[in-house]
Amino acid sequence: MNASQKTTATQSQKLMIFVLTMSLYGLATLFTELIPKFQIGLVEFSVEYFLFIPLTLAMLFDPLSAALGASTGELVFSEIMLGQFGGLGELEKFITVAIGVYIAGRLVKDPRNKLAVGAAALAGTGLQLFMGAVVDVLKVQFAVEDFEAVAGLPESVFATEGFAFLNDFLFSGILFCMLPTLYLVPRLYGKIEPLLGMAPRTAGAEGGVNLRVAGICVLGFVVAVLAELAATAGMALIDWEASWAESGTAMAAGMVVAAALAVIVLLALKKNSERNVAG
Repeated sequence: MNASQKTTATQSQKLMIFVLTMSLYGLATLFTELIPKFQIGLVEFSVEYFLFIPLTLAMLFDPLSAALGASTGELVFSEIMLGQFGGLGELEKFITVAIGVYIAGRLVKDPRNKLAVGAAALAGTGLQLFMGAVVDVLKVQFAVEDFEAVAGLPESVFATEGFAFLNDFLFSGILFCMLPTLYLVPRLYGKIEPLLGMAPRTAGAEGGVNLRVAGICVLGFVVAVLAELAATAGMALIDWEASWAESGTAMAAGMVVAAALAVIVLLALKKNSERNVAG
């Protein structure tokens, strides 16, 4: 390990982490739009998201940069570039995804610890899905949205949202979040950090969830709830949808831009790594 390398990221390194996460996760969210959904009885098999990408980067690098990059990537590439923007309604997913990824990244102090990586991936994914379910319950409880019963389940919003949470958590949460993260983090550890001129995180690295972190996340969730309630009640402020929204052309353009951005960042990282080795 180069003596000049540090485990903490500089501002320029955080920016690179942010852009890399934004482009890769943005590209992944566009791919999920193309994956069909299957339903057998009450159980729906659908890919909610490929959250393993920001989870992996959050555990290896700076959690906050990866978390904000993931939320921004989903907003830019799967919403705005597809010709739609829901104003305040976009805040709920933006904030809950950021909180889930951020908490998961902070929970892992040593990326070589597979048990910690797996548990953190499940915790981050479960937290994001749980917050989304709570928001949906509150929308019905505060009468800003009508309750839609599901055949075969008790006519209760708690039963409906609870079942949806378990369905997404057990399918997408394990198959497309926890397992890929558990595979990638230990294998990328020590190999990807030098690209940014950083040393790998060690067991003594700063992390964990203290009262300050928990308080900020709770405050963020409250903002997400209020924004979603306001948007559902008709106060989205900015609600825009283009005539070409979600068209094949928009989807292709979004994928090209996201892929190009990811390639540019990776090339810049490679060049930076070569410069560090030469130096």
